[in-house]
Amino acid sequence: MDINTAASLHRLRLVSAPEAVSFILLLVCSVLKRTTEFNAVPVMGAVHGVLFVLYVLLWADAWNRTKWDLKTAALYFVLSVLPFGGFYADRRLKRAADDAVIASRARREGTVNA
Repeated sequence: MDINTAASLHRLRLVSAPEAVSFILLLVCSVLKRTTEFNAVPVMGAVHGVLFVLYVLLWADAWNRTKWDLKTAALYFVLSVLPFGGFYADRRLKRAADDAVIASRARREGTVNA
C-alpha cells in the first residue's frame, strides 16, 4: 500500500466512529419518541443519514484503493449497519492505515524492495 491508500483508510476511519455514535443516538431517539414526548428522530435521522452516505462513499474509495477482497469489503460495509460496528471498524482501519504508512516509509527509505 502507498501513502494515498493509507490516507483513504484514515478518511474512512475518521467517519466510522461518528457514524456509529449517530446510529446509537438515533436508536435512543427512536425509543424516546415511542416512550416520551421527546422527538429528535428527524434531526438525528438526517445527521445519521449524511454520515452513513459519507461512510459508504469513503468505503467505496478505500475498497478501490486497497483492492480489498470481497469478504473484507463486505465486512466493513456490514460493520456500518451494526450499532457498535463503527467502533470495531475504526480499530481495524487504524491498524491497517498504520501498517500502510510504515510500509510506505520503509519502501521510500529503501529498506524493503517492493
